[in-house]
Amino acid sequence: MATLVETIAWICLAWAIIVILIQVIGIRANLRNFKRPPPPPVSPSLRENAPHVTIIRPVKGVEPNLYECIASSFQQDYPADKFSVRLCVEDRTDPAYPILEQIVEDFPAFDAQVLVESEDPVLHGPNRSGDLLGPNPKIRNISRAYREARGDIIWIADCNVWVSSGVLGRMVDKLMGYGIGGRSNHPYKFVHQLPIVVDLVDYSSPSDNERQIPLASSFEEVGASDATHMSSSGVLNKACQEGGGRLDEMFMATSHAKFYGAINTVGVAPCVVGKSNMFRKSQLDQITNPVENPNLPKDSARPLGVDFFSHNICEDHLIGELFWNSKIPGHRNHGLVWGDLVIQPMSGMSVGAYVARRARWLRARKFTVLAATLAEPGVESFLCCAYFAFAVTTLPFFNETFAVPRTWGAMGLVWLGAVTAWMLADWVMVRRLHSGLTIVPDANTPSFARGSSNHGGVPARPFSEWLPAWIGREALALPIWVWAVMLGRTVYWRGKAFRVRWNTTVYEVTEDHGRRRGRAARTPEMERAASGNKRRVD
Repeated sequence: MATLVETIAWICLAWAIIVILIQVIGIRANLRNFKRPPPPPVSPSLRENAPHVTIIRPVKGVEPNLYECIASSFQQDYPADKFSVRLCVEDRTDPAYPILEQIVEDFPAFDAQVLVESEDPVLHGPNRSGDLLGPNPKIRNISRAYREARGDIIWIADCNVWVSSGVLGRMVDKLMGYGIGGRSNHPYKFVHQLPIVVDLVDYSSPSDNERQIPLASSFEEVGASDATHMSSSGVLNKACQEGGGRLDEMFMATSHAKFYGAINTVGVAPCVVGKSNMFRKSQLDQITNPVENPNLPKDSARPLGVDFFSHNICEDHLIGELFWNSKIPGHRNHGLVWGDLVIQPMSGMSVGAYVARRARWLRARKFTVLAATLAEPGVESFLCCAYFAFAVTTLPFFNETFAVPRTWGAMGLVWLGAVTAWMLADWVMVRRLHSGLTIVPDANTPSFARGSSNHGGVPARPFSEWLPAWIGREALALPIWVWAVMLGRTVYWRGKAFRVRWNTTVYEVTEDHGRRRGRAARTPEMERAASGNKRRVD
């Protein structure tokens, strides 16, 4: 009869095998689907019969390469009279506002507007309904654009991401079920893209230390020092002040990409990030209406559409989840547009800001997908490989069959071997996703989006530079999770602080409330506002 220790070892082995299987599915899916440019879209060839799309881009502060990211919405291979662009900002004092005005002026042939939330007559007019909305600043920001959208298809893309010229057409094809040669495919309720981050900091250039402007994080939660004034004392200092971008790049192209690809391949649950999402306005209005959706409480008094999610922070996941759980005859659930990456350039992000961002993600998801959040440490390399090493050096099967010693030294060697194999698989994944093999560069393609395989793109990271970032990302995963999940529920986002309730709704933490608790509700965005630096809000 198995002892308690052996029972635990069998559980650890089963868990490790499941995680490794998911990793293999995700790696295989990404390697298979991001090795060549996707085919040309069908919908642009429909011309006057192409469905109209409203592109909504919420903006907060000046992001790295903001102009190029926003301009990519206007550079789509899609009939110009068949899409509108709405650039949404909180008020005219936002430092991004002049850039948005310039973009609209530079593309006069398009239906484009800058919508200012503080001037929305519905939310802030004499008969305002803004009090019905919750505190989510992104939802409040895009409320008017959604409400006044032309046509039925909505494409929401963050302001800090770039998309290639064929993305709009291929997302419409996936959503509507348009196939090559007039063939009809199954339409989807909701389509989205795999996001990656490209760090623009060049560690091989000493002068880059002076050129880059750090995105300082107050990071008061874990006591990170202020990063406003950068020293030029060497690579280590530079890595602390600007290395957050490289850590974020690593996370998005390894752990996140593998599970995002695997879950969307298997299709057992919704897995969505709100960088680039497309859906039908009529269907979202339908499934947020308790009269038409039996999954909602009949006494729900929330507004319809995107405004329904204004009381939550994880609006991207919740929108995707509601589509997933709501029956719409003839439509499949979620469709990932393989081959098209949504690319976020990053510049000068401090390690503290990276940790603050990851903590925000975890705390926002904690009560929304509690089981997945609690399981997250066990899917990271160091802990998962420890489970595997413990099982292999504990269970008699491995000792009797493969002569594996049941010693701590053997466990350490097995762990090291498993972590090394994990690392090499991640190396292959990162090289593929950052290769640019799916990108067909043109005159409008910025260098950060070209990939390492195309002329003028960001060169592939040398292994000697890549490995420290991988180790740092993996080593920080568990401490960040412990601090974010176990030691707090305050979310810092878009210059404000929110407290997450058990029912997944949030309320804003006021300055007075923060003082009463003996801690200032300072956020990375507020720190950057004070220094006048670039503002990274997502």
